[in-house]
Amino acid sequence: MSWLGKLTDGLAKSTRRLTDNIAGLATGTLPLDDTRLDEIEEALIAADLGPSVAARIRTRLADQKFAKGIDAAGIRRVVAEEVERVLEPVALPLTLDHKPQVMLVVGVNGSGKTTTIAKLANQWQAGGKSVMLAAGDTFRAAAIEQLKIWADRVGVPIVAGDQGGDAASLAFEAVKRAQAENIDVLIIDTAGRLQNKAGLMDELAKIRRVIGKIDPTAPHDVLLVLDATTGQNALSQIEVFQEVAGVTGLVMTKLDGSARGGMLVAAAERFGLPIHAIGVGEGMDDLQPFTPEEFAAALVGEGEA
Repeated sequence: MSWLGKLTDGLAKSTRRLTDNIAGLATGTLPLDDTRLDEIEEALIAADLGPSVAARIRTRLADQKFAKGIDAAGIRRVVAEEVERVLEPVALPLTLDHKPQVMLVVGVNGSGKTTTIAKLANQWQAGGKSVMLAAGDTFRAAAIEQLKIWADRVGVPIVAGDQGGDAASLAFEAVKRAQAENIDVLIIDTAGRLQNKAGLMDELAKIRRVIGKIDPTAPHDVLLVLDATTGQNALSQIEVFQEVAGVTGLVMTKLDGSARGGMLVAAAERFGLPIHAIGVGEGMDDLQPFTPEEFAAALVGEGEA
């Protein structure tokens, strides 16, 4: 199956949620009155597109050219156009402009952080770049072991310590090793416990501080991995991690198991952070750069079957 096919298949639950919400609201040959426009706007908010985007779509549909009515396909086309318009400015691929490019990867436990790191490492390595991983989530022994397994599978070196070790010291060592070994990309995993926000903030601030002593420009990227199945909760995660980590870009995972794909649109509208990649499966090739046109088409059910 092509990537667009996988995306369309993966977003099927989100598409059903969106189309079910607007089913029956098309007017055919009847004019779109305020009551019907309100219902469409509410349906779009219920599909996780967010109030701002829903209001913009309502404004589009209130245009005189739809005075004679609109069918369901017409509504979907307007939704796709507006979704693409919102997403276009934030669709930015990850670029490598430092050596080593130091990336901090943040996100709550269970968001798909570790597998995302493995997929990124695999892709860069396949593209001829040298990659090193660092197991900076020293809070959980399972996180360290899982990253070691992935490093072994992908075939890249890893810097890891013991559970309970100092994450900042490990990050410091990793940057030094990456420099000494002429590594292109260093990806540092971090703890994802939000229950103690102050502790997490202190730890991430310390990591950034010690990395900055070796390379004042680092970290070059702070990637937040979001689980699409969490819906609106992902928006609060963006808020917290922006505050504690200075997030520079987003990666959205698990779109294949979610009916909440519209949340990505709400996140783009509200925060304007670059969306670097999206994931629609467990395979190594199931994380791909984010393309607004494909996503918008797939979301409204007009993608490739």
